[in-house]
Amino acid sequence: MLDVTKINLQEIRDEGWDSHMEKVISFMAKYDIEVPSMEGKYVIPKRRLFRGKGLQVSNLHHFRVEVFLSVIDLQLQELDNRFPEISKDLLVCMSCLNPTNRFALFDKAKLIELAKFYPNEFSSSKMIFFNHTLQNFIVGMRKDERFWNLKTLSELSMKLVETGLSKTHDRVYLLLKLVLLLPVATASVERVFSGMTQVKDKLRNSMGDQMFDCLITYLENDLFLNVSMNDIVNRYQNMKTRREQL
Repeated sequence: MLDVTKINLQEIRDEGWDSHMEKVISFMAKYDIEVPSMEGKYVIPKRRLFRGKGLQVSNLHHFRVEVFLSVIDLQLQELDNRFPEISKDLLVCMSCLNPTNRFALFDKAKLIELAKFYPNEFSSSKMIFFNHTLQNFIVGMRKDERFWNLKTLSELSMKLVETGLSKTHDRVYLLLKLVLLLPVATASVERVFSGMTQVKDKLRNSMGDQMFDCLITYLENDLFLNVSMNDIVNRYQNMKTRREQL
């Protein structure tokens, strides 16, 4: 899906301008909006004069290059940033544990590659036997009717625990847990960096204790709402008394 999306965006970038303009002109004609001449000079709105002062470009250049192509380039860049080659490989490998259609996407080679992303949990000595472990796992899953109607990785994880097979196939279950934890860990990191943009200002512009203290209270605000003001004051007074005694 990622590759298809990028190919479609590239095709729109290369060949989609004319069809896009036809839709825009049709929309403007429908609502009696004046269509500017593409050969005319682009007039910068007053509120943007300070940004583009002195630039003389045609309407065609502005709308095609500075708007149409720029937006598509931003989308392509965003896809490349969020899904580099290693992330794409990781997503493909993760999908091989999907239980849909009786594990139709199962691929031992890709799951072995996935396990190599976690050398602390899957050492080189354990990887020697992991191929046989995966073979035993898939044979058991495809013969067990309890696993035939599963749709998601989380359902597979719960069913393995429910049936006690998480202990029988402990290595595969460990890999499954790591796969399920990955989106949560990624989202947590992104949440922290998003929070930094809200907390960071001129007074807190360095990664010191003050910055981390503010980040903790901002990100874990639900937890701190349960802390009363009196508890904070008492804690501060106790700390102050101890410092004076020292």
